Amino acid sequence: MKKAERNPETLLPLTPAVFHILLALADSERHGYGIMQEIAMRTNGSMRMGPGTLYGSIKRMLADGLIEASDERPDPGMDDERRRYYRLTGFGQRVLRAEAQRLEQIVRIAHAKRILPGSEMIGGA
Repeated sequence: MKKAERNPETLLPLTPAVFHILLALADSERHGYGIMQEIAMRTNGSMRMGPGTLYGSIKRMLADGLIEASDERPDPGMDDERRRYYRLTGFGQRVLRAEAQRLEQIVRIAHAKRILPGSEMIGGA
């Protein structure tokens, strides 16, 4: 018997930390420090994630099946063997997409209510 597919919406809304970690893993596998660097770079430093938040979130995300540890390693001469690399699971991708769509809907509402700069130019989304 086929196992029932989980509904991504049961995990929404995501915390900002989990959402940013999923975004960091959306295009490539990364180790913990690489995730923190990606988040800081992508947010122009407005979001800095400490190790406690990162690894606490990773532990819960592993348990929820959003991410998994990767067995693949870069060239050993270029990497520290103690590093653990993480990647999105199929379920994690679906949860990320569902959260992005949820946030997009909220932004559309903000535009329609002319809360965001430039909303006057948008025809009442």
